[in-house]
Amino acid sequence: MHLTQQQRSLIERVINTIETGKPGGDYGALVIYADGPHDIRQITYGRAQTTEYGNLRTLVKMYVAAGGLFSAALAAYADKVGSVPLIDDSRFKSLLRDAGRQDPIMREIQDRFFEQVYFTPAMRWADDHGFVLPLSALVIYDSFIHSGGILWLLRQRFAENPPLLGGNEKKWIEAYVRVRHAWLSNHHRPIVRKSNYRTKAWKEQIAGNNWNLSKLPIRMNGIDVFPE
Repeated sequence: MHLTQQQRSLIERVINTIETGKPGGDYGALVIYADGPHDIRQITYGRAQTTEYGNLRTLVKMYVAAGGLFSAALAAYADKVGSVPLIDDSRFKSLLRDAGRQDPIMREIQDRFFEQVYFTPAMRWADDHGFVLPLSALVIYDSFIHSGGILWLLRQRFAENPPLLGGNEKKWIEAYVRVRHAWLSNHHRPIVRKSNYRTKAWKEQIAGNNWNLSKLPIRMNGIDVFPE
């Protein structure tokens, strides 16, 4: 996926806004939602929010290895994340918040982490399926951040093929956003139902024919987002 620097910046800042309410992201943001396996509560953390039972362990281990201000203190938790519930561990949560807000090394690690674990795989998926439009990149990256990828259960709900198989890119994205919006809106988890503002925003961008993300700003959850 070829993106200009402005397009990539805009995509990342829109996702940051979704996840933390700030276009630049909040590297120390930590909240707890009942959206873990079997609806258990879990920590979500960082610039674009990774989860306790998802990839938070990877992020913590990367930071520990980097020798940051709080790395030694967090080292004791590195192998516990995702195995031992830490939602009620005040020290762990404080260390994460402090590292994100006080240590430039944590911010550097998070930038690298979100690129390696989410952005690059999302763009690889886009390339592998023939997508080239910036709005497609935004929709796909959002799915990797929010759902861990493009869920097969959603792809089965519409007939359009991806571009690589001869389908129309815009029609595929429109159909995917439509079924994802319906899925989010009717999810059994209340917190997931509330997240349908994401797909509502993508519907607005599609209706506005903003496939190159050139019409600025992008309005996300009440915030006007521009590239940096």
